[in-house]
Amino acid sequence: MTRLIFIRHGKTGGNLRGAYIGRTDEPLCDEGKSELEAKMFPEADIVISSPMKRCVQTADIIYNKLPIRIYDNLRECDFGDFEGKNYSELNGNADYQAWIDSGGTMQFPNGEGHTDFTDRCCRAFLQAVSENEGKTIAFIVHGGTIMSVLERFAEPKKGYYDYMVKNGCGFLTEFSDGSIRAIKEI
Repeated sequence: MTRLIFIRHGKTGGNLRGAYIGRTDEPLCDEGKSELEAKMFPEADIVISSPMKRCVQTADIIYNKLPIRIYDNLRECDFGDFEGKNYSELNGNADYQAWIDSGGTMQFPNGEGHTDFTDRCCRAFLQAVSENEGKTIAFIVHGGTIMSVLERFAEPKKGYYDYMVKNGCGFLTEFSDGSIRAIKEI
């Protein structure tokens, strides 16, 4: 059994605006840093992070005594034409409405598709777990990354959006026999 800690990165300026921030490499905002510094997190043996600044900075704040291992394919989804925009900026956009009507499953215009994104994240997740089996692994990643991995591997099965998590929050879980179980919010 391998213990897993999934933590969504701290807040960024884009998060404060409610914007879709995927490929944009934003740093944490001051509020995001303060919130992380004020919170206690479970101990880990290994820290694995998306390469994005917001994740690396979060990992450094929470687990500053441990080296950070970067897994490129744990980065957030490419939101394409929606990148950097929020609901009010996209309201009335036909492509955005089509995406909403699809339940958030269709490919972002000029961006990444849900299946491709989920497959990419899950491959990186399995690689990280196989390389660190039996340890407590902290994944400092994005909301979409967490949702993708838990939708695919968590038992009992739930939908992608059932695993939404706020900035600086996440889940403490166990991974064995190809499934994630004993999910507790942190």
